[in-house]
Amino acid sequence: MEVYSGEAVVAGNACIGRIFVRKKQKDWAKDMAFQRIERLFELAEQEFRTHPERSNRYVQLARRLSMRYRVRMPEELKRRICKHCHAYLVQGESARTRLRGSRITTTCLSCGKQMRLPY
Repeated sequence: MEVYSGEAVVAGNACIGRIFVRKKQKDWAKDMAFQRIERLFELAEQEFRTHPERSNRYVQLARRLSMRYRVRMPEELKRRICKHCHAYLVQGESARTRLRGSRITTTCLSCGKQMRLPY
């Protein structure tokens, strides 16, 4: 490693201090968090029939991971969470979906709140 006027050269890439190494670690952590969020939603889907409270816990963990690592949750996963009580939503079981005008209205059956999305 060579040092020129405060900059370090690491394997051909110029960086200041340890910024280059930290960026790689952050990218790795975000990627791992995203994979774990997807896995938690898979588990929530599998466990919903037998243990709906466990599915809600998996969704709670996925939301917490998303916020902690600042990973954007995909839209299709976001729509499976109640925006008010954060319960796992399954159409026909824990949620009711209706088309009203130019909106999709999803009603959470555990808290009764409605979420309106354009379509």
